[in-house]
Amino acid sequence: MEKFNRFMDVNTEVAEALATNKPVVALESTIISHGMPYPQNVEMANKVEGIIRKYGAVPATIAIIDGRVKIGLTPDDLEVLARAENVEKISRRDLAAIIAKKGLGATTVATTMILSEMAGIHFFVTGGIGGVHRGYEEMMDVSADLEELAMTNVTVICAGAKAILDLPRTMEYLETKGVPVVGYRTDNLPAFYTRTSNISLNLRADTATELAELVYTKDLLGLKGGVLVANPIPEEHSLDASYINGIIDQAIADSAREGVRGKDATPYLLAKIVERTEGKSLEANLALVYNNAKVGAQIAVEYTRLAER
Repeated sequence: MEKFNRFMDVNTEVAEALATNKPVVALESTIISHGMPYPQNVEMANKVEGIIRKYGAVPATIAIIDGRVKIGLTPDDLEVLARAENVEKISRRDLAAIIAKKGLGATTVATTMILSEMAGIHFFVTGGIGGVHRGYEEMMDVSADLEELAMTNVTVICAGAKAILDLPRTMEYLETKGVPVVGYRTDNLPAFYTRTSNISLNLRADTATELAELVYTKDLLGLKGGVLVANPIPEEHSLDASYINGIIDQAIADSAREGVRGKDATPYLLAKIVERTEGKSLEANLALVYNNAKVGAQIAVEYTRLAER
């Protein structure tokens, strides 16, 4: 990590945890800046960090503030990120530029993975990953998250890929890249707002210890790339599939009509879905993130125990 120090500030709590081999879990910041309004975004961020601490790990929310990579946000950092209206959404292609111009940026899944690996953090919790967008054959729109999973050694805990995507093509892409996708207590891919889909997974784990052992073995073998843990939304918060899929189809039709593409597509679609579900989708999103934080912390704790043997 030494060569990155000129660009990176590691929060004292996180630095001490990394130095003493305590479990650390990374968190993205796009959900704070682009996912919901202030002050709900601050409340959500604090609650997620609290859950990770409750289950024995140290949270490290990642963002870029005044061109500095922040590994773990202070309360002041969080306020800046949560209140600002000019926060850029940063993926791999944008990372050097935002640092060079000393800008303010929120990290996507891809960038959070990159910066987690630089800092020495093995686990990262998010809501859902990006993937292959619907209409791929016309626009070739594929999230950088998938390529990052193929080459960056960080385990990502999520509720599947975002339901606005082409899930079968997303899974095909991950299979081609050799990314292990492990269902946590499920044999089918979760579909973000719903617990399941018709896509079967070939890997399953029923405990955090099993997941930690898989990741630890992969690391010992020196295999390139990440592991994707697919953790279904809690049953009581799962939305009816026909209900939410109808709303998603309407939102996608709206985006096509209005010409919304690229990195603007996902926030546009999620905002439309929140509006049309009268907030139900946002409640589901929060519930699955909190659940992922719990599972991510549990895996990180078990991995640390294995590494200490």
